[in-house]
Amino acid sequence: MPTNVTTVPYDRIRPLAAAAALAACLAGCAQAPQPADSAKGQSTATTPRTKPTAAPPASALPLAGKTVVVDPGHNPGNFRHTREINALVDIGTDRKECDTTGTATDDGYREADFTLDVSHRLRTLLEEQGATVRFTQDGDRPYGPCVDERARIGNRAAADAVVSVHADGSGAGNRGFHVILPALVKDGAADTAKITGPSRELGEHIAGSFADATGSPRSNYVGDGTGLDVRGDLGGLNLSTVPKVFIECGNMRDAKDAARLKSPQWRQKAASGIADGITTYLLG
Repeated sequence: MPTNVTTVPYDRIRPLAAAAALAACLAGCAQAPQPADSAKGQSTATTPRTKPTAAPPASALPLAGKTVVVDPGHNPGNFRHTREINALVDIGTDRKECDTTGTATDDGYREADFTLDVSHRLRTLLEEQGATVRFTQDGDRPYGPCVDERARIGNRAAADAVVSVHADGSGAGNRGFHVILPALVKDGAADTAKITGPSRELGEHIAGSFADATGSPRSNYVGDGTGLDVRGDLGGLNLSTVPKVFIECGNMRDAKDAARLKSPQWRQKAASGIADGITTYLLG
């Protein structure tokens, strides 16, 4: 504000006020008032804000609307319930034990622990693609479920694909992975006629992507080098009404395979290979 004030005669106030108003109007019409900083040569242009990129809706993910059942082989608590898991159940072609404890490496790393770890990693990868993933068990029950119930879980979910995760317990020197496919079975409660074709397609996708992701060889003791094995004696496959396969990720009793199975980094690759196979199968 100015510090010196000049007195203006009253009869000149109105003309001066009018002139000032006219000048202000002309100045305002010619140019919008500038912020104080503009006098210092600083730019006041404002860059329009960019809205953050929103995550794609779940419905836009590739596996949205697909249901995958993951079956981690062997409950970690099975060994405490030998009577229950030794009880016989109907598998269509025969009666077999409810379940087993699974195998282990020579230094005690259990198949049941391996299958849960890989299954958890697999679930994360599939859910990131939009799939609905359900487990047959998550170490959250004392034992089981039995093989017939495992099949029913996938059937009730109307699953688009079911994968049972395992590791084998063969002799030393037997190496590599293999995928087990359902045989054509029609006996008692078992009828696999509608799922043998889709299950083979699922298994072939998984075998190819698993080999690529892990660098593991296809089994040298099952499947004649194909990494595929067809069986009609497994209740989890015989009683399934939806596409289903088992994968034996390696042989826990072979030192070279065991070293891979015990590696968290390799287990992540195993989960990625299985997930890729499921995804390519489901997307056709």
